[in-house]
Amino acid sequence: MLFNIHSLEWDKELCEFFEIPMKVLPNVRSSSEIYGLMKAGALEGVPISGCLGDQSAALVGQMCFQDGQAKNTYGTGCFLLCNTGRKCVFSEHGLLTTVAYKLGRDKPVYYALEGSVAIAGAVIRWLRDNLGIIKSSEEIEKLAKEVGTSYGCYFVPAFSGLYAPYWEPSARGIICGLTQFTNKCHIAFAALEAVCFQTREILDAMNRDCGIPLSHLQVDGGMTNNKILMQLQADILYIPVVKPSMPETTALGAAMAAGAAEGVGVWSLEPEDLSAVTMERFEPQINAEESEIRYSTWKKAVMKSVGWVTTQSSESGIP
Repeated sequence: MLFNIHSLEWDKELCEFFEIPMKVLPNVRSSSEIYGLMKAGALEGVPISGCLGDQSAALVGQMCFQDGQAKNTYGTGCFLLCNTGRKCVFSEHGLLTTVAYKLGRDKPVYYALEGSVAIAGAVIRWLRDNLGIIKSSEEIEKLAKEVGTSYGCYFVPAFSGLYAPYWEPSARGIICGLTQFTNKCHIAFAALEAVCFQTREILDAMNRDCGIPLSHLQVDGGMTNNKILMQLQADILYIPVVKPSMPETTALGAAMAAGAAEGVGVWSLEPEDLSAVTMERFEPQINAEESEIRYSTWKKAVMKSVGWVTTQSSESGIP
């Protein structure tokens, strides 16, 4: 909260506001240059030359170097980043503008739009640890597969409010559309759908901000091993979902930045030097109308979750 993303240096006004003397702050460096050498151990003398935050590293690891390319990382939460090139795009739909990377001291800076979903993998953990309907996270795929539908059940996991694009702290989690036929398999399926619907909401906001709809979504993170989730994501977004065969894209991105640094140069990140990556592709398998109906019902469920916590009602329910 102290960095000016336009001037690419510490912001004098912000430092004054937070009463932080600027002289205590480190020098600002690019994402790919030699910062120093390892002092001891097996790697003694090896240069440290790559420095990227998690989401920027995944963007680089997915080779999203072109304006308009996007990736979604499925972890405890979801983080969707879209490369906006050399221009700062300011969101009118609840997304954040951030620096994506600057791959070298004399290289241009690239920006991104970022949207985050608070609860993705965390909803699976909740079903396991709090409700006990699964013993391991992998089991959810089996339960969802048994029914192949949520049977009209929708699960909005707004456990700590809603993040992008709503930014609604008053929301709380709800499971709605229950009937006497609903069982734990339907709830498991609805939980997976919830991850996909939340991603769709962020993707829609990005498409509106950028003006160019995404043609496909690149994905990574632990949850992408769940094939039902990936197919659901393609169906709900109604665009192909593309998963690289090398799942550790965050580590890969940091390594790419390190190896391409001036003075290291063990590989090049120029477009003509990048090799094609083997990918697994999930195409939408339902019709567009069904996809839209499910999405609009999800939005109805989200509206039911909003405004739950008011200043009068405390969380504990004690008046």
